[in-house]
Amino acid sequence: MKLWIIGAYGIVSTTAMVGGKNLEKGNIGKTGLVSELPWFEGIEKFAPLRFEFGGHDIRPLKNAYEAAIEHWNLNRHYDINLLENVKEELKRINAKKGTALNCGSGIEELGEIETLDNLTLSEIVERIEKDIKEFADEETVVINVASTEPLPAKSDYHESLDKFEEMIENDEKKYATASMLYAYASLKLGIPYANFTPSVGSSIPALKELAEERKVPHAGNDGKTGETLVKTTLAPMFLYRNLKVLGWMSYNILGDLDGKVLSHRDNKESKVVSKDRVLEKVLGYSPYSITEIQFFPSLVDNKTAFDFIHFEGFLGTKMKFYFIWDGIDAIVAAPLLIDIARFLLFAKKKGISGVVKEMGFFFKSPMDTNVVNTHEQFKILKRWFEELI
Repeated sequence: MKLWIIGAYGIVSTTAMVGGKNLEKGNIGKTGLVSELPWFEGIEKFAPLRFEFGGHDIRPLKNAYEAAIEHWNLNRHYDINLLENVKEELKRINAKKGTALNCGSGIEELGEIETLDNLTLSEIVERIEKDIKEFADEETVVINVASTEPLPAKSDYHESLDKFEEMIENDEKKYATASMLYAYASLKLGIPYANFTPSVGSSIPALKELAEERKVPHAGNDGKTGETLVKTTLAPMFLYRNLKVLGWMSYNILGDLDGKVLSHRDNKESKVVSKDRVLEKVLGYSPYSITEIQFFPSLVDNKTAFDFIHFEGFLGTKMKFYFIWDGIDAIVAAPLLIDIARFLLFAKKKGISGVVKEMGFFFKSPMDTNVVNTHEQFKILKRWFEELI
């Protein structure tokens, strides 16, 4: 299968590439891959663990190996031999110049960038389509792992496909974002699309309409990989035991380019919203909550979260629960790119189109469903797969 990754030179993307190519060679096990659990036996027939990677990026690096070694030197997040095993394959992955349209002030933190944003919207879309089309075949999935965008300016242009295409034709850049344009190009070409970020992606009505029209599956938003994964797994415990959550504080610190970008308020906003809403969806009410995300340079890709839960039990007695999540973001996120691509390709081959809400297990803010309870999401994913296989 082929993966076209938006943000191809990022640490999550390059870690997925290193993992994917080592999986092909039998150098590593399948730990971390949801799609390799016993309940999903048979997916190999539809989406084998053989990969070709491509993508867009705005950093002018030579190839994916240059990006991967840069990330490795900062993080040492896996055995260097695994990178050297696939060095030549990564050198052949050259990302195309992408767009960062309305991606916020945090993009400045990426350093030197090269974008298509001096072109008109029509020209940007044409270039994106051309790049993807040259790479793609019937086994291709597009995944957006680019930096988090600010919330977009609201507009009627987002409400229907006709209006969205009018926005492009009229070059109304104010109302477009990079993730929308990537999603539009992918879906227009009939290629499944997933949004691993809290950016808007394909979640607007116009692009949902396009996905239905082109009979193509899509999923998102915002990969559930760390602190929110724990939160949506733990919060149901309080619900099941009828314990009242009075307040939940989540304090996240992280480094690397992701942390730099999220240190900017406009880029951070959609991420905080995505992380914050899950409690109400799980519990059915909104306890007092604090969600903070702060840049901590020396952590690089180690993402640490400190969570404090104040809850009330029998006889009105108040108690406390604490946990600390200390994970390497790329290691927990990278296998999910492979999983999401496999399940989307499976969905396409089974004739599924539109939002695949059954894939909500992988996302903090899954489209077209309010189910964020990890236990329920996993049951839904299993049932969906069993019915289709």
